[in-house]
Amino acid sequence: MFALNFNNTSMHIFYSKAALIAYLKTIKTANSTIGFVPTMGALHQGHLALMQRSLKENDDTVVSIFVNPTQFNNPEDLAKYPRTLEEDVKKMRTLSDKIILYAPSVEDIYEGNTVSQTFDFDGLENQMEGKFRPGHFNGVGTIVKRLFEIVTPTNAYFGEKDFQQLQIVKKMVEKTELPVNIVGCPIFREENQLAMSSRNERLTSQERKDASIIYKTLTEAKEIFQNNSPQETIQFVENSFKDNKEFELEYFVIADESTLLPIDQKENGKNYRAFIAVFVNSIRLIDTISLN
Repeated sequence: MFALNFNNTSMHIFYSKAALIAYLKTIKTANSTIGFVPTMGALHQGHLALMQRSLKENDDTVVSIFVNPTQFNNPEDLAKYPRTLEEDVKKMRTLSDKIILYAPSVEDIYEGNTVSQTFDFDGLENQMEGKFRPGHFNGVGTIVKRLFEIVTPTNAYFGEKDFQQLQIVKKMVEKTELPVNIVGCPIFREENQLAMSSRNERLTSQERKDASIIYKTLTEAKEIFQNNSPQETIQFVENSFKDNKEFELEYFVIADESTLLPIDQKENGKNYRAFIAVFVNSIRLIDTISLN
């Protein structure tokens, strides 16, 4: 364990799972609850909102900061992913000194065998992100399962920006019968409505400003979808990005919210969601919006 001091106060930080597990045993009671917020660091207001909710709803809150190599299929993206532990701790301390931080090394998590387990997520893994990032969700399932086994949380909090990931985690918990409640939380947005993401830190100020086009296009697509077909809505979005040299549309998909399968036509009583991935230079941004 390591206690990091700022202004004569300290916060519990653990770099080893053995030390974290031992500490959690000393504070757990039969009726106490642990909230857990897994992150890859470079914290923003969206992460802090998840932590605030956990602090409010649980006796203790654990946050992990770990850039997980097995969920990156692009080595350059992994290398460039922002790592800002000291700044992250300062941000967490604005909420509470009582947050327990787990900031492990790759060795502590994977013990010399940095590979993913293979999961069956009933096909959820084959759409959108899974189609464009092979193996990504095996990496996500592997790290989330390991973290749940280490932290043994009562409740775990995930943002809806990564809606597909949220559904994948719920499916993994269901299939592995881990006793944790998964809580999805609303997307936090910047002033220009760009979905908050650690990757936003890599954008120039002009790119960050111009990236408002992503959410603007999603909201326009939502309006179009009300009175038009899925194909016409998709065509509108593709045309919106076609003439924009700064942004490259990787995908825009309208899917059934529960199965994540793309739809050809609308049916009454079903919930639909739009998913988008856009490149700004080499920086990849994703967003989503409910269409109901």
